[in-house]
Amino acid sequence: MAYKSILIDQITACYNDKSWFIPLEEILRDLTSKEAAYKSDEKQSIWSIVNHLIFWNERWLERFETENIIMSSTINNDETFYLDPNCINEHEWKKTLIRLENIFSRWIEALEKCEESKLTKVIPDYYGAAWWGVVSNLSIHNAYHIGQIMLLKKQMKDN
Repeated sequence: MAYKSILIDQITACYNDKSWFIPLEEILRDLTSKEAAYKSDEKQSIWSIVNHLIFWNERWLERFETENIIMSSTINNDETFYLDPNCINEHEWKKTLIRLENIFSRWIEALEKCEESKLTKVIPDYYGAAWWGVVSNLSIHNAYHIGQIMLLKKQMKDN
């Protein structure tokens, strides 16, 4: 089985390849910083969810590249959604979008360069999971939040 091509397909579907759902890049393309930071009844804004996706994709890419899977118990997942209210402006939103694009591009590059055997390697001390499963679940995590972002955008535009 060619895990590499499947994982690359999953990551590109999440970011910029329209297939079963609208990819993240397309959803975010026309949003202003004010719209991205907008909250109605929701706990998070689109921007805060994007920050969360950047955090976990960067964290797992670092682990993938270094094969250092030390799990820190000090990570408070709620903090990964943080958005500094003093930094809501077009410049900062653009920087966030560049970081997002960069992390998805870096994932594709890392997967293209890796040997297929790395993807079947079991990660010690991580539930007996192989890399292909972890990266696939990361894509599922991305898709889940992309759905949230799409709904938030629709709610915002409908109001």
